[in-house]
Amino acid sequence: MLSLAPFVLFGLSLAAPPAASDETRISIQVKDADVKDVIALLAEAGGVQLVLDPEVSCRLTLALKEAPLGSVLDSVLRACGLGQEQEGGILRIARVSRLSEEARQRRTLEEERLRNRPRSMSLERLSYARAQEIAPLLRKLLPDGAEVVFDARTNTLIIIN
Repeated sequence: MLSLAPFVLFGLSLAAPPAASDETRISIQVKDADVKDVIALLAEAGGVQLVLDPEVSCRLTLALKEAPLGSVLDSVLRACGLGQEQEGGILRIARVSRLSEEARQRRTLEEERLRNRPRSMSLERLSYARAQEIAPLLRKLLPDGAEVVFDARTNTLIIIN
């Protein structure tokens, strides 16, 4: 993490934050700058490891004084139609549409994995309750795709999970 001692680098300066806040505040003034350079400076100021998607491109002008680092990053990303995701201490910046599509693909893959997992069946013979009364309660507790049927003759729950 960078020291909070005031310094200026390419129009970027860091100053000690007010006592009430732990967040780094920055002053930055750039004109028609490449967003990759601005984000790299912000990541360095915040001590964050960064990965930029190859599709990231935008030019912007900033004139901010003593602004919270997180707010500056969020504003820069919104201005350029970019989004972020953090995993394992690494900040990844990409187009919002790409991040949304990847999240949708991960959800689809997880749903498919759940549908295609090996299923198991267990039989639970009840002694002090009626299977037909317990089955509806158990259905509410089991994950989607699980089934509960009962055999009233033997008072047995059949759980397929």
